[in-house]
Amino acid sequence: MRLLVLGGTRHVGRAVVETALARGDQVTTLNRGLSRPPSAGVTLLRADRTDPAQLRQALGDDTWDAAVDTWDGAPCVVQSSCRVLAGRTAHFGYVSSRSVYRWPIPSGLDETAAVVDADPSSIDGTDYPAAKRGAELAVLDSFGDAALLARAGLILGPYEMSGRLPWWLRRLSDGGRVLAPGPQQRPLQLIDARDLAAWLLAGADRGLGGTFNAVSRPGHATMGSLLAAGVDVTGGHADLVWVDPEVIAAANIAAWTELPIWLPPDGDGAGMHDGDVSRAYAQGLWCRPVHATVADTWAWLQDEGFPSPRPDRPIGLDRAREDEVLADLS
Repeated sequence: MRLLVLGGTRHVGRAVVETALARGDQVTTLNRGLSRPPSAGVTLLRADRTDPAQLRQALGDDTWDAAVDTWDGAPCVVQSSCRVLAGRTAHFGYVSSRSVYRWPIPSGLDETAAVVDADPSSIDGTDYPAAKRGAELAVLDSFGDAALLARAGLILGPYEMSGRLPWWLRRLSDGGRVLAPGPQQRPLQLIDARDLAAWLLAGADRGLGGTFNAVSRPGHATMGSLLAAGVDVTGGHADLVWVDPEVIAAANIAAWTELPIWLPPDGDGAGMHDGDVSRAYAQGLWCRPVHATVADTWAWLQDEGFPSPRPDRPIGLDRAREDEVLADLS
């Protein structure tokens, strides 16, 4: 397959490129060439895709069998890319998000649930749900049934730039008593970026179109199995202290951000780890064991270092606050 990846140097984009190369695909990436050098065997087109003139010039008259995009900023950027590529690629895969659904997300949510209002031509990328939904609309406008929209949930694995699993692994590697948000058997839904990449490419091979919740089944992992894997791969120096959700709420500790990945089993966010993914699984989605994802993420962090924190998306619990809560439990 002749594949165009818009971006291709970070997180899911990088996983798509490496998975495609391993399959023997001919891979072209389009990006500014600033994040990291292209993988060996990749044809790099340099352009700032927020500039439509640069985009058109870089793409030239080439054609591809499929394109994959992961953009999470202003929808107008996806719109301009799709308009240039319409008629020049037979398939377009877009990595969207389950954040496009209206909040609160109900338990058992499937692809028919209500989504946020959005504008595909918007120049505003600050509202993440609206930006992702606007991009979906832009893709559908240009590619219709040839569009594959992957509404991913929690994406982990090597190259993760949001810092959720890396924060936990750093904390666990430091050792000592670690505040572990309970219950221990809290089911999680997640997906390794490499499994998402493989599914997107397999879908492109078959011309799969439509909208899919692309994440594991609920309970593919639990907070217990995830953190136990983290303790194991980082050397076993951490002592997990399981803390009830009520104690965490009373301490005003924020789920998802201060305690990454975790959401309490009740409340507005409970449905984030309890979505219906039967449609994607019927089309071949497969998720590797969580221990493999954790181990490979730790290996990547040891090799390339921890990602720089994003000032617009702070992650992790202050150590002093953690110690304070744990002291009260003693």
